[in-house]
Amino acid sequence: MAYLLDANIFIQAKNLHYGMDFCPAFWDWLIRQNETQKVFSIEKVADELVSGVDDLSQWVAQRRVDFFLPPDDKVLGALQEVSQWVTAQQYAPAAVSTFFQVADYYLVAHALGHGHVVVTHEVPSDGTRKVKIPNVCIGLKIKCMNPFEMLRLERARFILGM
Repeated sequence: MAYLLDANIFIQAKNLHYGMDFCPAFWDWLIRQNETQKVFSIEKVADELVSGVDDLSQWVAQRRVDFFLPPDDKVLGALQEVSQWVTAQQYAPAAVSTFFQVADYYLVAHALGHGHVVVTHEVPSDGTRKVKIPNVCIGLKIKCMNPFEMLRLERARFILGM
């Protein structure tokens, strides 16, 4: 099972739980899991993350090719299925339009096309003003979880050295 990480995973990790300055083991774990083909994200997420000028944008730029996957034929085919599902729901037109313009649309399509698990901090919502990744995943039967579930499933360990 491979995981696709949403942009908010990287942003919140850097800003909160796994700051690059005090928890480099998290970032090393991501790299190692990527090397074993278990953890990825997508180009559109990288595009969002490199727009800043900080440690995270540098980290992303250093592993852009291997870590952040480009869309392929499977993804392009899945985009239509995601689009059909989203437009068939009761979301506000502005919410649908926004969803189609951001990385979330491609992230879900990539997961659908390749059978990957989406990892995000977003939670499902009954609201119609924003298309939430977990709602789309539920609707399309794509596995979705938060990063703590992923870390536990993969038995990640960040142990202090002595």
